Amino acid sequence: MSYIEKVKITNYKCFKEFSFELKKGMNIIVGNNESGKSTILEAIHLALSGLLNGKYLKNELSQYIFNKETEKNYLSSLKEGTPQPPPTISIEVFFDNNDFPEFEGNGSSDKEACGFLLKIDFNDEYNEDYEELIKTKKVATIPIEYYKITWISFARENISIKSIPIKSVLIDSASTRFQNGSDVYISKIIKDDLTVKESVELSQAYRKTKESFMEEESIKMINEKVTKNAGFSTKKIEISIDLSPKNSWENALMTYFDDIPFHQIGKGEQCLIKTNLALAHEKTKGSNLILMEEPENHLSHTKLNQFIKNIEDKLKDKQIIITTHSNFIANKLGLKNLILLNDKKAVAFASLEKETKETKETYEYFKKLPGYDTLRMILCKKAILVEGRSDELIIQRAFMDKNEGMLPIEKEIDVISVEGLAFERFLYIAKMIKKSVAVVTDNDKNYNKKIEDKYTKYKQYPSIEIFADERNEFHTLELQIADANKENLKLLCDVLKIDSNKQTEESIADYMKRNKTKCALNIFDAKEKILYPEYISKAIDWCK
Repeated sequence: MSYIEKVKITNYKCFKEFSFELKKGMNIIVGNNESGKSTILEAIHLALSGLLNGKYLKNELSQYIFNKETEKNYLSSLKEGTPQPPPTISIEVFFDNNDFPEFEGNGSSDKEACGFLLKIDFNDEYNEDYEELIKTKKVATIPIEYYKITWISFARENISIKSIPIKSVLIDSASTRFQNGSDVYISKIIKDDLTVKESVELSQAYRKTKESFMEEESIKMINEKVTKNAGFSTKKIEISIDLSPKNSWENALMTYFDDIPFHQIGKGEQCLIKTNLALAHEKTKGSNLILMEEPENHLSHTKLNQFIKNIEDKLKDKQIIITTHSNFIANKLGLKNLILLNDKKAVAFASLEKETKETKETYEYFKKLPGYDTLRMILCKKAILVEGRSDELIIQRAFMDKNEGMLPIEKEIDVISVEGLAFERFLYIAKMIKKSVAVVTDNDKNYNKKIEDKYTKYKQYPSIEIFADERNEFHTLELQIADANKENLKLLCDVLKIDSNKQTEESIADYMKRNKTKCALNIFDAKEKILYPEYISKAIDWCK
């Protein structure tokens, strides 16, 4: 089976320049909101089908599909009298092998390759009109009236959508649009899956409803009354069923599920039904590529299990691209299939396996995790990595004290407890996707070796910061907190809910070490504010 091995997107929506590789089989794109997950699926489907929002691109072409930064630079150049060429959108699709010699050539940005590109660019036939337009310096938007849409093979030949050997189907089970009580998406699935004979039979049956409706005695009486009251002697006015094309059966008839109108059943059940129908669709069976957007929407844990089983059973020979926020889906369908999306860059999780011993060990480490912590770090704006649950509570409270009681997560900052001191595994991912990550850790009695030397290779990455106490004698958080509050040990004892009589810094620190979780909870819940070590304060300031 041939599949898509790479896609390059230029000047399309949020992507000025974007490239990512795909695997045969399952691909799971993970990223935060507004990271471009939906745009990737949309661009791929657009290149393969010519469809945007379910309509042909020529009917949907607008300045809004162009990258905003590119559009802004172009319009500024016109105003400044140094006009740049009108911007071009291109979506390049690379096939995995040379099964299609007619698509092989040096017409790609990678030179020799097999595939094609969708190009939306200025039509030179309008050069004269365009030159007159830009002389006015009143161009407010990209002049799409002068644009053309072409599909070109890497052999530099114009092609049609029908000649593209890989077909795609886009499944968005979460979209809900109702017309006359029926879901437009599910009606379209059913309609498109019917044979010509079945479609004719359904249309005929629908037309018969008009005849039976008009034969009802009560309807006859009502129509006679309407005609009479209208005052016409030769023409009739009747109440009937609309059989015009815009109100054909798929828009007028209602879909039922166990005798309940489809729009009245739960959203989770709707998602499953739509997905199952789409997967069983004849067009899906003939497609090489299945695109699915956030299938977890409205689905419970048990429904997600059903959904995943359907994918595994029905799509064994397909290439699949799924976008998701779900840790469960990422874990069940395999961390090795993850594509991490951050800052408009994509990194395939499996690519860690291809490099050094360190990268392979990182990949193996995350394969053994349930997937939860991995996605937390990827989906937040910033992450703070700490050594344990008690440290996590302390950092949370320190953040709240400096931010008017707001938790870090309220500012999209996630504090993550990294068991086993596996900071470097997470930092390896962070540097690859340029995620802002801070490590808050102890110095283990040797700051130079355990902090400076250990993390020196991360100093070249501005998105990564390491915070630790430089004093070797203060090698644990408990000692550091006791030292930070040495001027008011009574307050610290009150917060910890211990007797302050005859307490010293050392005895308090010893108590805290023996009762880590209890003390951390007391600090987190206390009405009073304690002081924190300087390196923790710096870590909280870094969050800003």
